[in-house]
Amino acid sequence: MTAQDFSRIQTEWLSIPDVAELIGETPGRVRRLLDDNALVGSRREGALKIPSVFFVDGDVLSSLRGTVFVLHDAGFSDDDAIDWLLTVEESIGVAPIEALRAGRKAEVRRVAQTLA
Repeated sequence: MTAQDFSRIQTEWLSIPDVAELIGETPGRVRRLLDDNALVGSRREGALKIPSVFFVDGDVLSSLRGTVFVLHDAGFSDDDAIDWLLTVEESIGVAPIEALRAGRKAEVRRVAQTLA
């Protein structure tokens, strides 16, 4: 394990069918959310998986989409964006996804914009 592994939050990884069940939608709708950057997923270990921390109360975290756009604009791939969101960011004091879940989207996006 690297030092970065210890600063990364733990999350369950959900398949498209798992996400569809969680949010009460079809797998096709989940794929559209991925295509629209409302969600990001990774194929690092086979099938596409999405971190469970991207959901709150059975719905996609509302501030995720805009943050993903900022990260893509900064040149991040989906995998890079997921890594950044799940890893403690010193300037924020927690992992960006934790800050987003706490309602601190402006702070997270401001830091993300400086990464370009």
